[in-house]
Amino acid sequence: MKPASYGPFDYVPLPQRPKITWPNGARVAVWIILNVEYFPLNEPIPRGTGHTPDVVGWSKRDYGNRVGFWRLLKLFQKHGFPVTANTNAGICDAHPEIIAAGRDAGWEFMAHGESNSHPMHKIDPKTERDVIRRSIDRIEKATGTRPVGWMGPGMHETWDTLDHLTNEGLLYCADWINDDQPYMMKVGGKEIVSMPYGEHPHDNGAINRMHYSPAEFEQMIKDAFDTLYEEGSETGMVLPIGLHPFVAGPAYRIKAVDRALAYINRHDKVWKATGREIAEHYVRSGTTF
Repeated sequence: MKPASYGPFDYVPLPQRPKITWPNGARVAVWIILNVEYFPLNEPIPRGTGHTPDVVGWSKRDYGNRVGFWRLLKLFQKHGFPVTANTNAGICDAHPEIIAAGRDAGWEFMAHGESNSHPMHKIDPKTERDVIRRSIDRIEKATGTRPVGWMGPGMHETWDTLDHLTNEGLLYCADWINDDQPYMMKVGGKEIVSMPYGEHPHDNGAINRMHYSPAEFEQMIKDAFDTLYEEGSETGMVLPIGLHPFVAGPAYRIKAVDRALAYINRHDKVWKATGREIAEHYVRSGTTF
């Protein structure tokens, strides 16, 4: 897309949109995004010390893959939530056991670049499309299913990223954090769904940057759910819950997520869905904007 003062989509205020209807009359679609990320030890960690080895920064993240992931896997199965695994392609080679576990659980895999140490705006622009294509291809080879969704490392983009994503035929992108509903982005004569993410319950932002306690993060999820559930009586809303194994998976935090998911399960008219299911339903609905 060409540089512009506004995004590649129409400004449509919430009260002026066509009504979104979710399956079975659900008020809110709850979307669990588990960020499954790869950080090479011999490269600087984003927001880390800037040197290598960044033992503390790297070890925290490795804890997520060694321990936290497996706790969360059991928790999602306990509460019956489908999951979209937002996956750095490097995980496929570094920790194939994680890929196998998600595949066996029936998860969706969303492409998340090759490594979280390489955001799109910091790589050679000439290689950006190749990086996107390699990421998608590697995940497809490991899982048996080609990803239809994308989130850039750190949700960063260049002016060319959306063009590359639409040229690869992707269904949705989750980099743009400006809505509580899906909407259509128009790039180069093609369309791609923007899926809500970011300004919602997000463990890394809430706990590591805003310094929320586990109890406060639990309440954040519940409050967001309550608001969207109430608004969902008029039009379908989306509650994305962004989690990282190294943030939500430690022993003293996992119970907060456990209680929040149990709270959601006590409500009817809730659609527990993957990103792909939400985006496909939205496109088919005929109520896009």
